[in-house]
Amino acid sequence: MLKLLVVPYQRCPHHTMSSLSQTKELFRRADAVCFDVDSTVIKEEGIDELAKFCGVGDAVTEMTRKAMGGSMTFKTALTERLSIIRCSREQVNKLITDHPPQLTPGIRELVERLHQCNIKVFLISGGFRCIVEHVATQLSIPLHHVYANRLKFYFNGEYAGFDESQPTAESGGKGRVISMLKEQYGLKTVVMIGDGATDLEACPPASAFIGFGGNVIRPQVKERSL
Repeated sequence: MLKLLVVPYQRCPHHTMSSLSQTKELFRRADAVCFDVDSTVIKEEGIDELAKFCGVGDAVTEMTRKAMGGSMTFKTALTERLSIIRCSREQVNKLITDHPPQLTPGIRELVERLHQCNIKVFLISGGFRCIVEHVATQLSIPLHHVYANRLKFYFNGEYAGFDESQPTAESGGKGRVISMLKEQYGLKTVVMIGDGATDLEACPPASAFIGFGGNVIRPQVKERSL
């Protein structure tokens, strides 16, 4: 079943994993697995899809590439991208209805297997909670296991910014979420899986990082994951 999820590169604080059997063993020892969402659990980058839907796709896609590669702080990139998109509540809802996120092949089976093994599964995303909750529901992941950014809207539905107090709104935020989860649930072995710089920097406090390149390969992440 695990072979359905391509894992081309990974990193641990003390050693480098080098085989599928070792990766499976890492899953077996995990108390929890934390997944990035955009370009990992789903095929798309949610903010890029929202930008395309709002007619500003090209400008935002380039900024996403820089943010995921680590060449600008995540919060700066998020602020600038949303200032371009300025989506309404109606546009966000219509995006989810007309173009729902597409799950990466194999992810549903992997999450089901982790649940069968009583391994906690969390979604930690720099994307938007309204989209990530839709993904979590598809995968039977409890909504209180979702950590993502919250869009804000005025009473008339127009864009009003985002909740800057969320840890996922900043570089290093995913690591802070994992530290909180370890303390809250008494977790010892936590695996972080993702494709971007914000996922890589979450290890530590994550016990191990598995870089996922099945949808897109970030050169900076691949280089540091070997």
